[in-house]
Amino acid sequence: MSAAVPHDTAFFGHPRGLSTLFFTEMWERFSFYGMRALLILFMTASPAIGGLGFDAVKAGAIYGLYSSMVYMATLPGGWIADQWLGPQRAVLAGGVLIAFGHFSMAVPSLSTFYLGLTLIVVGTGLLKGNVSVIVGRLYAAEDGRRDAGYSIFYMGINAGAFVAPLICGYLGQRIGWHVGFAAAGVGMVLGLIQYVAGRGHLGDAGLHPADPGSPGALERQKRTAATRIAVVTAVALVAGIGMYSGVLPVTATQIADAAGVLLLGLSIGFFAWVFLSGGWTTAERNHLIVISVLFLGYALFASVFEQAGSTLNLFADRSTDNVLLGFAFPSSWYQAANPLFVIAFAPVFAFMWVRLGRRGREPGTAVKFGVGLVLVGAGFAVLIPAAAMGREGALVGPGWLLVTYLLHTWGELAISPVGLSAMSRLAPARIGGLVMGVWFLGVSNGNYIGGRVAGLYESMSLTGLFGAVAVFGVAAGVLLLAFVRPLDRLSRA
Repeated sequence: MSAAVPHDTAFFGHPRGLSTLFFTEMWERFSFYGMRALLILFMTASPAIGGLGFDAVKAGAIYGLYSSMVYMATLPGGWIADQWLGPQRAVLAGGVLIAFGHFSMAVPSLSTFYLGLTLIVVGTGLLKGNVSVIVGRLYAAEDGRRDAGYSIFYMGINAGAFVAPLICGYLGQRIGWHVGFAAAGVGMVLGLIQYVAGRGHLGDAGLHPADPGSPGALERQKRTAATRIAVVTAVALVAGIGMYSGVLPVTATQIADAAGVLLLGLSIGFFAWVFLSGGWTTAERNHLIVISVLFLGYALFASVFEQAGSTLNLFADRSTDNVLLGFAFPSSWYQAANPLFVIAFAPVFAFMWVRLGRRGREPGTAVKFGVGLVLVGAGFAVLIPAAAMGREGALVGPGWLLVTYLLHTWGELAISPVGLSAMSRLAPARIGGLVMGVWFLGVSNGNYIGGRVAGLYESMSLTGLFGAVAVFGVAAGVLLLAFVRPLDRLSRA
């Protein structure tokens, strides 16, 4: 699909539509990270202070289930956009569901808590992958501004993620958990208002579903997709009512266990379908091989990085002296460190990639991924001595976590925006939305693993836990770096 406005430079040298998507994603991430900063703390807090009183094993399982399903839902969300709604309408529908989900969590009951998480999962599935797809479609295929555009877009993500813990975290931990959840909902409403107001700047980028090409095929495609969605929705409602009424006696931990099997099955199933299907050109097949390797690398990265909201959040709450220059702050505020560092360093990385690209010296995607994995592992290595001090009963200073988040941020900037750009560039056009959904399925796998690792927080020594995670991240990065040359050749084929 062509760019919305060819060679448009109205937004800091980029298409004007990028501003609409920048602020839409900013407010969606405000709502997401505002709630995430509180989630595991709320679940493990005593009922005496309004929490749910779950132990780390149960809370970690639910956190891993939720955070993995949020990203796994981008897979059907991409399919719905490709087959029925088109990315632009999918983003709008997703934002509405997310807002309702946060407001549901603002109601103090266990049933509305689970309902809210479910709505956020479905809404994020529709919004998250598709808004990234639209960003890519603002640029022509040969437009060299694409990587820089995704880096700017990534700054919007982190602007919202930075403010969210400061506002929602403070409200949740100092005033009331459900007040913090409601504030996250307000953020999503603001994002929807902005999106509707600026949607005209997107032009035709992502406006329509993928057209099969033959006469009448598009309408048949839409009808088939609508029927399948209606059937799945009906089954989900029946299952939800059954669990709520007790007819289906299923626990959250059992659902989390089943989700792990589902995630693995979906990942294997997608790539098996891709490589066993015919009709791909040689270049498309080579690109799909690269996508599969990057998918695995991103899943491994996310399994370490996404412990920010679980393992690291618990460490901040229980083992860190949360006082800086005499000011005591909520433990959830550490969740603002990573996005703050992203805002500070994203322009540096974007400038660096463009500058190196002009000189013909920009490292390939595989190199960036390998370095990112090494850095995220190194971030946990920093915490090993801090965990040893905490084992002796002392609270450690904020600097330990801040250094960890700085290293994680550098790793993130080497992988996440670069990965989004690579997917939009390498994915065959007819499955572009689906591939972007699969890309977020990699995050889903990582989030699931990270949540289950958090369940070990109370049963394993922190030095052993942090050490194992650090070795895992660094080893994965070194292994990927060993395959840089063949991956670069396949990317260029």
